[in-house]
Amino acid sequence: MKIAIVSDTHDNIKNFIKSIEYLNKNKVKTILHCGDISNQETIDVAKSKFKGQIKFVKGNADFNLVDLPEKMEIKIEGKNILFCHFPEIARKAAGSGKYDMVFYGHTHRPWEERVAGCRIANPGELAGQLYKPTFAIYDTETDLLQLKILDRLH
Repeated sequence: MKIAIVSDTHDNIKNFIKSIEYLNKNKVKTILHCGDISNQETIDVAKSKFKGQIKFVKGNADFNLVDLPEKMEIKIEGKNILFCHFPEIARKAAGSGKYDMVFYGHTHRPWEERVAGCRIANPGELAGQLYKPTFAIYDTETDLLQLKILDRLH
């Protein structure tokens, strides 16, 4: 199963919709958003456009979104996954030995590494504030994690 990981949209609905259109076309059914959505309108538009389910966690720019959790654990196709916004929380979770994969945001910089044998990754940012807009797709069957650059999508 393929899942998308996005982060740091910062109300850039146009970029979020472009990524969602690509994900819908490629039959990705789950998006994990690693925070800094920024407002409820962005959540509502994303949910109305995406054909699958989107799970959100809270980032530091989400002070108006009080109902979002700081982190979320999910199990997909036998993989234990945690996603959150902050790298410190991600590294601590990865070091716990409980997870196969941990995703985070906050730095806006795409990154992948191993912490205590756990893969930990940041999909970059959709906002395009510091770097080119990017997101990631993780295939639970092949364990392949791909970075997608929004400007290069077809």
